[in-house]
Amino acid sequence: MDPITTAIVVALANDACKDCYVALKDAMKKKFGDKSDLVDAVDKLEKKPDSEARKATLQEEVEISKVNDDPEIRKLVQDLLDQIKEQPGGQAMINQTQTNQVSGVNVGGNFEFKPVQDGSKS
Repeated sequence: MDPITTAIVVALANDACKDCYVALKDAMKKKFGDKSDLVDAVDKLEKKPDSEARKATLQEEVEISKVNDDPEIRKLVQDLLDQIKEQPGGQAMINQTQTNQVSGVNVGGNFEFKPVQDGSKS
């Protein structure tokens, strides 16, 4: 998971980092607009912070917007991550968030198994 998505996901679970989180979100609003897809993805993740689909959408919008290229936003993300690391268990939360995404393990969903048939096409 990219640093911006990681920082936002972990910050939503940690109220102690609200000032840095708000500064980051405000900077994204200023740069991309209140109604941008990026800010919309953040807003939707705030409503359902445990949603893997919303985390994936945010990560996609981070990539599309190239927000990682903005030095001001990178600094705000680093400030937020530094503040999270100072909290009890903060580094573990960051590691867990990154590990869950990197492993690609998704639990749940609907599966339909069909037998594989070899031979003729009927």
